[in-house]
Amino acid sequence: MFQSNELQQGIHLHIRPTDQFKTVNFAIKFKQGLTNQSASERSVLANVLLHSNELFPSNPAFQSHLDELYGATMFLDSSKKGNDHTITLLAESVNDQYLANGTGQVLDQTLKLLETLLFKPNLEQGTFKESIVKREKSSVTERIESLYDDKTRYAQHRLVKLMRPNHPASISANGTIEDVSAITNESLFVAYKKMIEEDQVDIYVVGDIDVDEMTSKLKQAFPFPSRNIKPKNIHENVQHPTVEKDFVNEYQDMKQGKLHIGYKTPVTFSHPDFPKMQITNGIFGGYPHAKLFINVREKESMAYYVSSSFSSAYGLVYVLAGIDAGKLEKAVRLIDEQLNAMQEGQITQNEINQTVSMLKNQLKEALDSARGQIEIFDQYKDLDEKFSVETWSEKWTKVTKEDIQDMAKSINKQLVYFLSGKDEAVS
Repeated sequence: MFQSNELQQGIHLHIRPTDQFKTVNFAIKFKQGLTNQSASERSVLANVLLHSNELFPSNPAFQSHLDELYGATMFLDSSKKGNDHTITLLAESVNDQYLANGTGQVLDQTLKLLETLLFKPNLEQGTFKESIVKREKSSVTERIESLYDDKTRYAQHRLVKLMRPNHPASISANGTIEDVSAITNESLFVAYKKMIEEDQVDIYVVGDIDVDEMTSKLKQAFPFPSRNIKPKNIHENVQHPTVEKDFVNEYQDMKQGKLHIGYKTPVTFSHPDFPKMQITNGIFGGYPHAKLFINVREKESMAYYVSSSFSSAYGLVYVLAGIDAGKLEKAVRLIDEQLNAMQEGQITQNEINQTVSMLKNQLKEALDSARGQIEIFDQYKDLDEKFSVETWSEKWTKVTKEDIQDMAKSINKQLVYFLSGKDEAVS
């Protein structure tokens, strides 16, 4: 799918030459260990680098220049995956060969802008400008505070916090308000230098391009120093700590109750049973044909919404449901019954076929875009085998009813969290 090579120690380039798109897409991913401090610093850093640089001190000037390049796009994003925090610089440029005067200038200028964003920040006396840092700290703080206005997101945050305190699973990709507040111009510049000099870096390019020519241009545009990246053992067995309480009810001023249930499983992304667990989660609550949706929401009308998700990085399964507080006990019982049914082998071939079809369609849809191809490859590239649609489709197709039953038996409930209104009766 991608041709990969190492530009420098710790700097990997992945190129996919294809005529599928008339644009050229870039993604540069900087990865380091996830902590509250690093997530806070890097979220602010992504904003600072995007909104002001040496050549374009203001964001309007920067965006105006992008418009001149036939509407090129460029932005920075911060996220987390497993135990890593990632800053991703994304860019999309028209491919010059599709322009009437295809001279290579638009693509070259896009590369120049990427280089500017990364290596020529807007500095004052050798560090970031205080006014810019203050502004972007405020922006990230508002982003963190918005969690409290979204009751579903807040309830899920509390569930994971209670299940896995002081663990990457419960660390927000945006960090914490306290850690953002502690950031100074100097500390942020230290974080920037660490990112440029020490992070694991993966550079992705997708488009109708010459691999050797693009490799040469990227080496010149991104003079990253080599760095010593310790190899990660992605096949380590997941460790699940004991949860102090198995039920927590908290209250806020709200109407609809938020029921969130957390389960543990030994299966993670690198586990050989990962494809089986994908199908198991799909049948449990991942899709509209799933047991939770059909039996809890449709037949019993117990929930405004209900679904399950599989957090493969941490070996955790979550169920989310919106219910009336007075229906809590019955809702939990009905959810338990769906998992028990799967553990007893009450799984139809039609459920399996529908889930396999949904997984295949999701994968194909993701690969219809250049960005989707980058994200899929970035997710699967650390496995021992090369990723292909055919390989994973075959894995899903081979999953049996007995496999799914075994997977369901590996899912064990740890915590029921319920967020409800202060005046609601819980039963």
